Amino acid sequence: METTPLDTPAPLKFASPFLDETTIAAAADVLRSGHITSGPWVERFEAALSAHCGGRPVRALTSATAAIEVALQLAGVGPGDEVITCAQSFFTVLNMIVKVGATPVFVDCEPVTRNIDLGQVEAKIGPRTRAIIPTHWPGSLADLDALYALARRHNLRVIEDAALVIGSRYRGRPVGAIGDLVTLSFHPNKNITSIEGGAIVCNGDAEAKRIETLRFHGIERRPDGTRDVAFPGGKFNLPDVNARIGLAQLERLPGFLAVRRGLVERYFARFATDPGCELPPRPADGDGQSWNMFCVLLPLDRLTITRKEFRDALAARGIMTGVSYEALHLSTLGRRFGYREGDLPETERIASATVTLPLHAAMTTADIDRVCAACAEVIARHRKDGR
Repeated sequence: METTPLDTPAPLKFASPFLDETTIAAAADVLRSGHITSGPWVERFEAALSAHCGGRPVRALTSATAAIEVALQLAGVGPGDEVITCAQSFFTVLNMIVKVGATPVFVDCEPVTRNIDLGQVEAKIGPRTRAIIPTHWPGSLADLDALYALARRHNLRVIEDAALVIGSRYRGRPVGAIGDLVTLSFHPNKNITSIEGGAIVCNGDAEAKRIETLRFHGIERRPDGTRDVAFPGGKFNLPDVNARIGLAQLERLPGFLAVRRGLVERYFARFATDPGCELPPRPADGDGQSWNMFCVLLPLDRLTITRKEFRDALAARGIMTGVSYEALHLSTLGRRFGYREGDLPETERIASATVTLPLHAAMTTADIDRVCAACAEVIARHRKDGR
């Protein structure tokens, strides 16, 4: 049984935003202005995001969840349609597909990168398929060349779930600078935050205008100044105070990413356990990846403890961890569509053994060393062979 060491240092958070005093003061200025709903700061934030994404139009929303929902609506996905996606992702993707009335069609992930298995996607395309949603992973992006070639062959929309990878680059260009619809997240555990918030990168002024309608009740203005609603839109407009924080965070993104990449290099250099854990792939071009998370797979078949007991042992040492992610097809909602254990073996293997270790811009290399030492100690103590 694990006991809590008496000299446990301060708790180390699994994820944490980095908000400096200048950003806090800027948010306070917006609050004092009296204009705190959507306004000029949202426009500035969207313009800065557009510049980051190669000049493509970007519209901000209250969350990445809202962004996925609106992107599906923008793509014309609704009742009777099917959307192909990977079961190794967060619940948002499943939830929003079902919410708009469509059917999720799950495929497995690649065993190393965790990205969507495009070979399985092609086999699942049918007459009702309207879109593909891949979820990019922090250490390795989906193969966008192959993905968009596949989508073009079958006349499908693509909605890239890029919640984890703002700042990552594909063939030298930022995620969002190419492609179809790309959704971003500014939740506090992401690379930058607006407290809560998200965005959609789209394909032109007409789509951007449609997003503005969908994010604000579906309201359209008539020439005489009255309003009309033809589609049941939501209420997803981002407040100015959030946008002001997001803009300040976006300005610091290069620095945040440099810290994250340095911390990940430390993980790769220092993380060693016996028996060994499976580490995420280490890309040849380290500067191309934004590293929102560092996930390892535990060798549970060679340990005398469960994943929960491993995480509890780290928590007793003041180290918080996460589980990213559960297998979507085995959730109660996913099972409603006929999925069962064994359908997607790689996703199930990864979902059952993953532990997401602390990684955020407020950490130091000493924090990484602490995590690595704790993981090695716990695993060594609970090897099945007892050595």
